[in-house]
Amino acid sequence: MSLLTLQNVSRRFGAVTALNNISLTVEPGELRAVIGPNGAGKTTLFNLISGFFPPSDGNIIFDGEPITAVNPAVLVKKGIIRTFQITEIFLDLTVYENIRVAVEVAMGISLRPWVSSAMRAKVNARVEELMEIVKISHKADKVAGEMSHGDQRVVEVGIALSRHPKLLMLDEPTAGMGDEETNHMTGLIRSLNKEQKITMLFIEHDMSIVFGVADRITVLDNGTMLAEGNAKQIADNPRVQAAYLGQAA
Repeated sequence: MSLLTLQNVSRRFGAVTALNNISLTVEPGELRAVIGPNGAGKTTLFNLISGFFPPSDGNIIFDGEPITAVNPAVLVKKGIIRTFQITEIFLDLTVYENIRVAVEVAMGISLRPWVSSAMRAKVNARVEELMEIVKISHKADKVAGEMSHGDQRVVEVGIALSRHPKLLMLDEPTAGMGDEETNHMTGLIRSLNKEQKITMLFIEHDMSIVFGVADRITVLDNGTMLAEGNAKQIADNPRVQAAYLGQAA
C-alpha cells in the first residue's frame, strides 16, 4: 500500500488554478523530489499534503486514511512532518535546548509543572539520540542565533525528527547554503532515508542534489504534472528540458 496518494487533486484561488488534476503516489521508504520553475505549484502541493488548506477537488490519502480536509495539527500526530523554506527555531536557545523543547512537546510533558527523574532521563536520551542522528552533537551548547544558516537548518531537521515522522517533507532544505553545508545536508537526507528508513518528500532547485539522491522525481509546471520518473528518465525528457532544466541552464 502506498504511504501517500493524491487522486486528481486541484487547488484554485479565485480564478487562478495553482494545481490542476494532480495524481501521484509515494511509497513507504521512498525518497521523492519535487521540482519545477517558480510558480509551478510546488509549495501549493506541500500545503495541501500538510493540511494548510484543502484541495478544491480530489482526494488525499495517507497511510490508508483519507486526509483531504484534516488540519495540520492532526496530520502531525499522524506522522506528516514538514520543514519550511524559512528556518523556524528559537534563536536564543542552544541546539540542545531547541531539540529538548521539541522532544518535551512530542512526549506531551512540556506543560507539566513536575516531571519525574526517569522521564527527564528519557527526554535527555532522546535529545542526545537526535543530535547524533543529524550529526550536530558537537555543537550542542551553541546558541542557535550564532550559528550559520546551514547549521540552523540541521537543527530544524532534528526538531522535526522528534515527532517520529512517517513522512518527512523538506521545503528547499539546501537553499542559501554554501558547498560544505549543502554536502552535509545532502548526506543527512540520504542517511535519514536509507539508515533511519524515513519516507521523504522534498522540494529542491539544485539539480545535482535531486539527481544524486532522489529515487523518483515529480516535475510540476504551471500547476500541472509535467513528468515523473527516475533521474535518467527526467534528465532525458524533452519536455522537462524545455520547461525547467534548459531554463535553469
